[in-house]
Amino acid sequence: MEINYEEIETFLGICNDLVGGKFVDADTKIGEALAAIAKSRELTNLFTAVTQGYDFTAAKKAFLIPPTNTMHGSISIPAERRELLAFVFCLFVEIDAGILPFSRFLLDYFYIDGSFTGSYLIFADRVVRPFRDIVRDCYPESKRKGYEVKRRAREELFGQIGELIEAERARLNAYALLEVDRAASELLFAGLSNAVLSRDETVLSALLAGYKYFLHYVGGEDENSNRLFELAATL
Repeated sequence: MEINYEEIETFLGICNDLVGGKFVDADTKIGEALAAIAKSRELTNLFTAVTQGYDFTAAKKAFLIPPTNTMHGSISIPAERRELLAFVFCLFVEIDAGILPFSRFLLDYFYIDGSFTGSYLIFADRVVRPFRDIVRDCYPESKRKGYEVKRRAREELFGQIGELIEAERARLNAYALLEVDRAASELLFAGLSNAVLSRDETVLSALLAGYKYFLHYVGGEDENSNRLFELAATL
């Protein structure tokens, strides 16, 4: 199946917001990052694979050194890329669920003069940045850009098809059609416009087949309609 790079870009954009953002927005952004993973088949598969059999309880004992009465806690980031993905993902899940209260977590393990802002900057740099970079490396930029070019070209094509459909509607309105035929044409145009708006290629193709037959029936074929059918065939 084709990778949906748009969903991956959405996730990476949220991670960028976390890396360059503020402490006050972090809770919300972590929730958004998890939601973006859940919406993406590729990212869901990735994190399912890296967390399969992963013992996060043991990992916390290994990588989180808790604070004591005399010392602040500290964190050791996993060196292995797969484990880093699993560790940070599980960390996000517990923060989002409230199991690890985020403000307390920052001061316990990223303490900088009691400042949430300073502590968050270290968290973003040491935890979120490598997490984002590893996911980004799993989906090379050249492929993501290629998908974006393809997506934009497809959007432009739908835009052109929509314009041709509206031109066809105006052209057919000038025809002396029987009332029943005019009603049928309006139904077709309404369906075609909705198919373009929803980017539904299957419905668009089916309705254009019907419209082609309708034009032949009323003797209404011309260069504009031919261009419409040609463009739609390239979707």
